[in-house]
Amino acid sequence: MKAVCWHGANDVRVETVDDPKIINPRDAILKITSTAICGSDLHIYGGYIPTVQPGDIIGHEFMGEVVDVGSNISNLKVGDRVVVPSMIGCGHCHYCSHDMWSLCDNSNHKGWMEEKLFGNITSAIYGYSHTFGGYAGAQAEYVRVPFADVGTLKVPKDIPDEKLLFISDAIPTGYMGAELCNIQPGDTVAVWGCGSVGQFAMISAYMMGAEKVIGIDRFPERLELAKKYAKAEVINYEEIDAGEALKEMTGGRGPDACIDAVGLEAHGVGFEDFYDQTKQKLRLETDRPHVLRQMMLACRKGGTLSIMGVYGGFIDKIPLGAAFNKGLTFRMGQMHGQKYMHKLLEMILEGKFDPSQVVTHQLPLEQAPHGYEIFQQKKDNCIKVVLKP
Repeated sequence: MKAVCWHGANDVRVETVDDPKIINPRDAILKITSTAICGSDLHIYGGYIPTVQPGDIIGHEFMGEVVDVGSNISNLKVGDRVVVPSMIGCGHCHYCSHDMWSLCDNSNHKGWMEEKLFGNITSAIYGYSHTFGGYAGAQAEYVRVPFADVGTLKVPKDIPDEKLLFISDAIPTGYMGAELCNIQPGDTVAVWGCGSVGQFAMISAYMMGAEKVIGIDRFPERLELAKKYAKAEVINYEEIDAGEALKEMTGGRGPDACIDAVGLEAHGVGFEDFYDQTKQKLRLETDRPHVLRQMMLACRKGGTLSIMGVYGGFIDKIPLGAAFNKGLTFRMGQMHGQKYMHKLLEMILEGKFDPSQVVTHQLPLEQAPHGYEIFQQKKDNCIKVVLKP
C-alpha cells in the first residue's frame, strides 16, 4: 500500500509499505477514505517530537471502511463506515472505564519511554512516535485499528467525509478545551489559535453558554474564518498587543477562561519570540511557551486556563507567580475522543454546526508532501488539509 512516511525534519515521502494485518483478536483493518493533516502532525514534520524513526507512517485523524475484523469483534462488520479517535484506549482499565481514554494503562506497549519523561504511562496515539506506542499512522491506504470494538464510531453512509472526519481528533479536542473551562452563562472566553481546533473550541464555548468569545491569531484568513464561522471577535497579535486588547475588551478584568489551541510551536513578537526560537533550536528548551505566558497574565483572577495545544517537554520563563497569586486553575490534556464521539456525531447530524467549513485543501495522498509544506508555511491560505488515499 501507499503511505506517508517520515524521514527527518521537513521531509515526508509517500512510499510503498506492507499492508497492515490482524495481530490481535480485537483488531480491525480499515480502508482509509479520508485522513487529515493535524496541527500536531506539524510538530512531527518539523522534527520536534522525539522517538520518531525514519520510515514511520504518520497521521492520526482519519475515517474509512472496515475491510477485516478480528475474531473477538462482534459489533463491527466488513463494509461498516467508521470514524476512529486518534487516542487508542483498551476500554477496560481504570482510566478508560472513567472516560479518561487518553490516559489508558494498556494501549501503549512502549510506555517505559513515557515513564522516564512523564512519570506514568498514557495511551498510545496513531502515528505519533514510539514514545506514544509506535503504532503505524493513518496517512495511508489502510491502517490497523487495535481495540476496534471500543475505538470506532459507526457513521451514516450518506454524509460526506468532511462533515464527519474531524470527530476523530479536531472537534473533540476543541470541545474538551471548552468543557474544561467550566463556562458559566455570561463568561468571556479567549482562544489562542484560530486553526481547526481553535475554531471548534470557539463554537463549543458558545454552545456551553459563553457570552463573548475572542479568537487570537496572526493570519488574516484564520481570523476571518473565526469571525464568520465561529462568530468570534478577533485580535491580530501582530497588529496590537493581545494582552492589552483583552483588557480593553473585558473592561480591564480579563477573560474568565483562556484556551490554548496552539501548543509547542507558538509564535510571539519581539525579544520573547527570539528567545524561545533560539533556545528551541539549540535544544535548550523543547517547547515555545509564549501562549502559556500570555494566558497566565491575561486571564482574570480566579480564572481557568485550558491547555489543548500539544506540549512535549520542558519550558522556562513561566510566570508561575502570576498564576499562583491570581488563583488560576489549570486544566489540560490529550482529548478523550471516545467520551465525546457519539455526542458530537448527534450534533453534526442535527445540523448544529458544519465541520467541513474548516477544510481549505483536499489533495490525493500522493501530494502529502505538498500538503505538509503549504500547511506549515501557511501558503495559499491553508487552514486544513484533507488527504484522499
